[in-house]
Amino acid sequence: MSGSDATVGELFKAKAVTEDEVNAAVDAYQADPDAAAHPIADGYSLDPAAAVAGHGWASQIVANPESSPGLKRAAIRTAILLARAQKA
Repeated sequence: MSGSDATVGELFKAKAVTEDEVNAAVDAYQADPDAAAHPIADGYSLDPAAAVAGHGWASQIVANPESSPGLKRAAIRTAILLARAQKA
């Protein structure tokens, strides 16, 4: 598995990405939904905005004003875990 085809979730399972790093990516998206680049782990980055936009369910949940903050956070986290990490 190379960095260019590994998902953040796969890197998380391999312990190359920590829980804190995933949480920081979620926090970064929530602070700035238009942010295009975020370092996820040593040598890896991701585009949280593209991750959420590219995940149909997550983008619908985030856009829905009736979605609870907890549901939005879970949707963002899911989109990030499924996103492809990029070698920095």
